[in-house]
Amino acid sequence: MEVEMSDEVLPGAEAFSFDGNKIGVLLVHGFTGSPQSMRYLGERLGEQGYTVLGPRLPGHGVSPAAMAKTTAADWAAAAEDALAEISAKCDKVFVAGLSMGGTLSLYLAAMHPDKVSGVIPINAAAQIESPDMASIAYARGLPETIPGIGSDMMDTETKELAYPEVPVVCMKHALGLAATARALLPRIKCPTFVINSRVDHVLSTNNANLIANNVGSDRIELLWLNRSYHVATIDHDKDLIAAEVHAFVQRNIK
Repeated sequence: MEVEMSDEVLPGAEAFSFDGNKIGVLLVHGFTGSPQSMRYLGERLGEQGYTVLGPRLPGHGVSPAAMAKTTAADWAAAAEDALAEISAKCDKVFVAGLSMGGTLSLYLAAMHPDKVSGVIPINAAAQIESPDMASIAYARGLPETIPGIGSDMMDTETKELAYPEVPVVCMKHALGLAATARALLPRIKCPTFVINSRVDHVLSTNNANLIANNVGSDRIELLWLNRSYHVATIDHDKDLIAAEVHAFVQRNIK
């Protein structure tokens, strides 16, 4: 996007891809985060032979100021572009996403059923219950940013590459995106694998059952994580997630 042309991507926040077979996995990172949070999963899936794509959403991995110039429509469009890119290479595509990336994965599964063979929302938002977050998003007279929400992990030795500050203007877009995804859940007919941490300090864990109980698919699986918080893809359960995602894909390509 034009808003990023004068900004450099933070080291480690770059998009990534791995060429493999005709089974593709699209990995979408979360709100204020970067592809760094999905890279470990991408590397493990690449080792299994899949074609993997981890895009960087507009305004992410650069600066809070750059993010403040983007909207949910920009993020959704970038996810759709990435889906089109990997679909051109693959016969089947599975979409996994963390947090808001999980929300976008649900959006893609609902809006592009011809391109998505399975969806894997990880600690995803289909509703944001926090009254504080809602009040901040719609309040007036607040500062442009508030403290960041990154690195909610049980593993204290690992850090998520995420902004230390959240642009308040973007929170409104995140709330709207979650509401859109919730409304679209009945339209999702593909196999759905909901992965959720039992303890999450960013989003309500009620999202897991909300998604599982409202998607239109008749093939729904739910995995609860006991050793990770919100950024589960790089937390203690990262290898479990990689193994379970691989197994889910294998069950649904036959």
